[in-house]
Amino acid sequence: MEQTAPAERADGLEARRAALDLLTRMAGGASLDEAMGASRAFGDLEGSDRGFARALATAVLRRRGGLDHVLGAYIDRPLPKRAARVMDVLRLAAAQTLILRTPDHAAVSTAVTLAGERRETAGYAKLVNAVARKIAKAGPEALEKLPARTDTPAWLWRAWERAYGPQAVRKIAEAHRTEPPLDLTLKDPAEAERWAGRLGAELLPGGSLRLTGVHDVRALEGYGEGAWWVQDVAASLPAKLLGDVMGKRVFDLCAAPGGKTLQLAAAGANVVAVDISPPRLERVSENLARTGLSAAIVAEDMLKWRPNEKADAILLDAPCSATGTIRRHPDIPWTKTETDIAALASLQARMIAHALDFLKPGGVLVYCVCSLQAEEAEKQAEAALARHQNLSRKPVEPEEIDGRADAVSRKGDLRTLPSMLGAQGGMDGFFAARFVLAG
Repeated sequence: MEQTAPAERADGLEARRAALDLLTRMAGGASLDEAMGASRAFGDLEGSDRGFARALATAVLRRRGGLDHVLGAYIDRPLPKRAARVMDVLRLAAAQTLILRTPDHAAVSTAVTLAGERRETAGYAKLVNAVARKIAKAGPEALEKLPARTDTPAWLWRAWERAYGPQAVRKIAEAHRTEPPLDLTLKDPAEAERWAGRLGAELLPGGSLRLTGVHDVRALEGYGEGAWWVQDVAASLPAKLLGDVMGKRVFDLCAAPGGKTLQLAAAGANVVAVDISPPRLERVSENLARTGLSAAIVAEDMLKWRPNEKADAILLDAPCSATGTIRRHPDIPWTKTETDIAALASLQARMIAHALDFLKPGGVLVYCVCSLQAEEAEKQAEAALARHQNLSRKPVEPEEIDGRADAVSRKGDLRTLPSMLGAQGGMDGFFAARFVLAG
């Protein structure tokens, strides 16, 4: 899908320099969000320059596999490791001409300037100039003709093909190529039609509102009065599996950034939101204050937490690879590894066991992850049932999740894919299993 770059200053060099700094930081292990928070070059930008830098870095990440494939046709031999920054300069140039449709001369000249600014890359300025010119001449079709698989690391493709089949994995990869829309969850679901009209939003089944082309969420009507919060439609489904929570004591474990906490509080639950990160919990507190909702906030590692009273229901949104959110976080395929998945699966198993210690007999535990990896999802649910004989699965019914029968697995768990709601812009990949603790 063709993208359009936000307006930029005449030279745009500072924005491109910031985008290069973001890519360099991510090559060192930072996520895109972490890189944007730590980069002074990015932080110093304002307005359209800031938007262009983010759009440029995101375009590189979203189509990195394809960009590297195209670039490879014009580079005689692999660049040495010490020249990794040169490859990022070339990716930026290619992304501008092939995806953002930046004028060729601007993409080429600024790439040469970036290469010449550092000692370790200055010697490659002529190479950058030559390759960038050839890429510009090749045109967008050089990238557009590549199959969706090109932009997905091989280990992820194999895992998804095993889990979902060859046709589904192609649709997932195609969904990852597009910029996602913005979904809102309303504090009062009964107001859905009214707010859809006021915001010019699409009303999705279940009451979520969908918008496109939003650059400043805070400027939207209803933000200041706390009428809604940002939450992908898929992320809104797990909390619904707890059913009627009015007056019930509910623990939201690993609660930040807090969308599910807000859902539960709006539904009348007495919520205790637990998360290990005080800074992330500040965001939860801010959203609670903005929406006029209330919940008890606990900044602690849930594996060490010992509540005074057990819960009627628990929502455990466990730390995971987040491969279901690649549409929104295109850095994930390039910053996660198979080793990460194994370590996270082990952590998730410990969290499930610990959560059961403070669930009342007969209580419900919903375990969920925004992951497409079976080890963190379907296999984790089966392992939990095998380990805990006092636990049983309570299958999900389509009417509980907005009538989405396609999002209920054969075993009765919730499973969404990025390709679902494809005609309307897709949705995040989420998994949730609902368990009942024997009385």
